[in-house]
Amino acid sequence: MNFMPRTIRVPRVRTLGRGIVAATILALAISLPAQAPADAAIRAMMVKSVDDWNRHDLDAFATCYKNSPDILFIGRRVSRGYDQMVATYKSAYSTPEKMGVLNFTQLETQPLDANFATVTGHFHLERTPTGGGNADGYFLLVVEHTSTGWKIVRDDSTSLPPPTPAAKP
Repeated sequence: MNFMPRTIRVPRVRTLGRGIVAATILALAISLPAQAPADAAIRAMMVKSVDDWNRHDLDAFATCYKNSPDILFIGRRVSRGYDQMVATYKSAYSTPEKMGVLNFTQLETQPLDANFATVTGHFHLERTPTGGGNADGYFLLVVEHTSTGWKIVRDDSTSLPPPTPAAKP
């Protein structure tokens, strides 16, 4: 009698295991096409932000952020809310020379769910010495899908220290 229950249990476990694997594969297959448009839309938002920056239009650049008192920008200091974030940018980058030319590389997006994703990457700011010199660093963004498209709601940007000059012999 012990043989029959064991024989019955094994097919049930295998069927359940196959069902879980099949359900996982199906869920991945269904979610992959949905992720591709989100990835493209998020990358388009990032490209727009670079274009706006390089035209030295901080107001247009700021539209890539959600206009909300809840957003958070972490850089040299923490800025809360859209207005404070814009004021921080306008204070630090008050001239085209200080803004320089921005470039993003190593962009990666990762969906968290249908409405949120993260974006990581490297930034390079090409500037003259009088504009502040070149700047490099990394960022981690949390973006939200809103009625007006993908918007940044959290920005944690970390600047790398400037390279030290080579010692003269």
